[in-house]
Amino acid sequence: MKHWRIEDVAWDRFEPAKVNVDVMRLVKAASVVERNGLDYAVYLKNVFTDDPDFRQAADNWAVEEVQHGDALGKWAMLADPSWDYPTAFERYRNGYHIDLDVDASVRGSRTGELIARCMVETGTSSFYTALAEATDEPVLKGICKQIAADEYRHFKLFYDHMHRYLKREKLSVLQRTRIALGRVTESEDDELANAYHSTNDPVGMPYDHERCIAAYMAPAMGFYRRSHIDRAMGMMFKTIGFTPRGRVSRLAARGAYALLRRRQKRFAQVLAREEGRTARPAAALGRAAA
Repeated sequence: MKHWRIEDVAWDRFEPAKVNVDVMRLVKAASVVERNGLDYAVYLKNVFTDDPDFRQAADNWAVEEVQHGDALGKWAMLADPSWDYPTAFERYRNGYHIDLDVDASVRGSRTGELIARCMVETGTSSFYTALAEATDEPVLKGICKQIAADEYRHFKLFYDHMHRYLKREKLSVLQRTRIALGRVTESEDDELANAYHSTNDPVGMPYDHERCIAAYMAPAMGFYRRSHIDRAMGMMFKTIGFTPRGRVSRLAARGAYALLRRRQKRFAQVLAREEGRTARPAAALGRAAA
């Protein structure tokens, strides 16, 4: 059941003068990733084929994910009237696919799958919280706050089901830690890079993973503050089975924040280098034409 509707958003409060271009590009990319929730629901229902309660929960989750994408897509079309959300989504679907023909989790167990889902919801809840605080545009701020709240509820949903399966499968803390860390590192895979390419690059421009992931991550990481990392680390510790609030969690959050800043700097350097490569041929063409 949805906790809010797109129709409830105060669209008439949109202020184009307060649109940040970097934020708009991230929102475009995020819209198609969220809209793809239906595919993930199919995958999850194949993994949990004999669990009707979870299968229903996965369907309900997907409905909210699609609404997130549609709300972000509608906002992005207000911010950039030349952009078409449905067309961008089809382009994304043509370029990025997940394997739906499965009967078991790629994480090795159902508990592992649910740990991975907890990590995804931790990341998205933190991302939309950071984005809500970073933007001055009132409509987007409200949408991001709603989505962040939904993603936190989704975290609790997967967390509760994880504990149900943990009683049967009894993964150790070390096993849970490996799965959680492994899923976190996957944030730099093709999903987000392809989303950025499909929604921001002109049609016909070749896909370049390094350039696209840098173009996404450099601004995205820049919006995070220490408070966002503290909260995310607490959620991660809770999932693994550690005390979510304490000295170890604070130390881990400090280290994670330092790492994030280093990664953000590296992505910014990659982006500057790639943009320089693109600009040089264009400049040479201009001089030749003159």
